[in-house]
Amino acid sequence: MKKQSIRFHGTAPSPQCLGDAVLQGLTRRPRRISPKFFYDEEGSRLFDAICDLPEYYPTRTEMGILQACAMELSGLIGKDATLIELGSGASRKIRLLLEALRPRHYAGLDISQAFLHDSVSRLARDYPWLETHAVCADFSEEFDLPIFAESERRVLFFPGSTIGNFEPHDALTLLQRLRRVAQPNGGLLIGVDLKKDPRILHDAYNDSQGITAAFNRNLLKRILRELGATLNVDGFQHRAFYNGGPGRIEIHLVSRGRQDIHVLGRRFSFERGDSIHTENSYKYSIEQFHALARAAGFHPRRVWTDSADLFSVHYLSSVPSKPHARIISRL
Repeated sequence: MKKQSIRFHGTAPSPQCLGDAVLQGLTRRPRRISPKFFYDEEGSRLFDAICDLPEYYPTRTEMGILQACAMELSGLIGKDATLIELGSGASRKIRLLLEALRPRHYAGLDISQAFLHDSVSRLARDYPWLETHAVCADFSEEFDLPIFAESERRVLFFPGSTIGNFEPHDALTLLQRLRRVAQPNGGLLIGVDLKKDPRILHDAYNDSQGITAAFNRNLLKRILRELGATLNVDGFQHRAFYNGGPGRIEIHLVSRGRQDIHVLGRRFSFERGDSIHTENSYKYSIEQFHALARAAGFHPRRVWTDSADLFSVHYLSSVPSKPHARIISRL
C-alpha cells in the first residue's frame, strides 16, 4: 500500500484581519461582520454539530444527493482530475465522491487552520493512494493553490450552499474567480439551497437545542479571546428569520439592552434591539442560479435535486455542453 501523502500550505488569517473586520463592521450602519469569521476551531466544531441537527436539512439532503449521483459524476468528470474542495470543514461530503472519482490530487481549502489540518490528515490516512493537500486560505478573496504535477484538469467542489452567504453581486464575483481557477477544461460541483416553505427555513436556523445560537454567539467569544475586548456575550441574543423580499435567511446578534463593546481602543454603544448582522443565506431557484452561473462563464451540465426539492447539486463545466442535453434529475 502506498504511503499516505499530505502537504500543508498557507497560514491562518492573523488576528489583525479579525480586528480590522470588527472595527469596520461595528463602525458601519447597519453593523455587520462577515460570516467567514465564525470559523475558528470552536466555530468549526459547532458548525459540524449543526450539520447533524434534525432541523438542519441541507447537510443530510446534500449528502443523499451526492451518494446517489456519484457514479454519474464519475462519467461527467472522469478520473485523475485535481479535486479542490472549498470550505472543506470536516471533509465528510468528499468521502462520498473519492472512490467514484478517483482523483489524482485532492486539496482541501478552509479558513480554520487547526480544523483543516485535522480533517485533511484523516483523509490522507484513509485514502493512502491519494496525493492530499491542506490549503489554509480565504476563498472569498484571491487565493493561491499548490502547483499540481501530472494533472491540468481542475474540478472545484463547493458544497453546503455556502454560495448563499454571498450577496448576489459578490456571488457572481466569486463564481468568476472559480471559473478562472477551473481553467479551460475544468468544472465546478456546487451545492445550492432552493427556495421553499419559510417555516422549514425558520426551523433550520433556530434549532431546539440552541446550537445555531451558540455558533452565532461564538463570534463574540472569538472577539473576546483574540482581541481582548470587553463585552457581555450573554447580552446578545441569536435571531434568524426569512426575509422574503431578497429571498434570504438573515442572522443577527441582537442587543438585549443598553450596553457597550470596548475593542482595540474603541467604544461601540448599543441600545436594546440594536443588532450586528452576521450572516445571510440566499435561496435560489434552479433558473436563478443557472443565470448567475452563465453570467460567470460556466455552462450548466447537470442538476440533481432530492424528491422534495429542498436542495440542489449542480455540475457546471468550463466547456459548453451539447444542446438539448438532459440537465435536471430528481432523485
